[in-house]
Amino acid sequence: MTDRIVIAGASGFIGTYLAEAFRAEGADVRLIGRSGPDAAWGDTAAITALLDGADLLVNLAGKSVNCRYGPANRAEILRSRIDTTRELGAALAACAAAPPVWINSSTATIYRHAEDRPMTESTGEIGTGFSVGIATAWERELDAAPTPRTRKVALRMAIVLGDGSALIPLIRLARFGLGGAQLDGPWFRTRRRVEAGTFHEFRARGGRQRFSWIHVADVLGVIRFLRSHGELSGVVNASSPNPSDSATLMRTLRRVLRVPFGIPAPRPVLEIGSAVIRTETELVLKSRWVVPERLLAAGYEFEYPELEPALRGIVAERSSKR
Repeated sequence: MTDRIVIAGASGFIGTYLAEAFRAEGADVRLIGRSGPDAAWGDTAAITALLDGADLLVNLAGKSVNCRYGPANRAEILRSRIDTTRELGAALAACAAAPPVWINSSTATIYRHAEDRPMTESTGEIGTGFSVGIATAWERELDAAPTPRTRKVALRMAIVLGDGSALIPLIRLARFGLGGAQLDGPWFRTRRRVEAGTFHEFRARGGRQRFSWIHVADVLGVIRFLRSHGELSGVVNASSPNPSDSATLMRTLRRVLRVPFGIPAPRPVLEIGSAVIRTETELVLKSRWVVPERLLAAGYEFEYPELEPALRGIVAERSSKR
């Protein structure tokens, strides 16, 4: 019998990859989004019909955090996660045969800035600030959803690498000789940003902020693994067991691209550049040191546990498409 898999918020890089992979395996993949194509947000009855009798729900919905954290964007980042998760919970509660598993996206940035030790599900410390507040509110909404017939997993994903991911701008910078480490440093504090929780405090030196990552093929692998391991519910870290740091990431990327040097980017350059391209320096300066304790204990074997083979595969894939 063909599996029916429902993916909510599948228009992005990860959702597109998952939908194509599941369809290649023969699954009947249905999508929920702002305008469908199979059901649209706000049409809870249509969403319920999609979910009734489905085998798996994966929710990736939410406005991208790759933007400036002004009031309107902050509100939409929160709303787009809370409202969609709440609507999925209501739809599942109305199903006669709810899917047995609901995997809801979360983020590894929920943990504090960590340079001293890795953050695991059992020992990790929740951080503070705007991004952490979004993540904790998102997970609370998932936890509150009344789904007694559905096992729920909050997938705390690290930065996902693949052809189409946040890695692509770094590849372009490296090829232009600008592929050095992103260097933290002091910067001007403003009351508005401090109160909003969006000001990044200077901590890591020399590009040593940790970089936790996962290859998109392992996102797919982890989802498959979670489906078949009923003992895993609640919070699960989705991250390579071998996190890197900014300096090592960029050095490895230059080696893969055969670029002999890379000019580092100090914080003033990052602040000006991020304002120009409408993003935030927190995305590259916060030290995310995350380890997938529960997946490793359950026996998951990563397809890409090491950074350099992952980068080489992505670069080769991009080259093959030219």
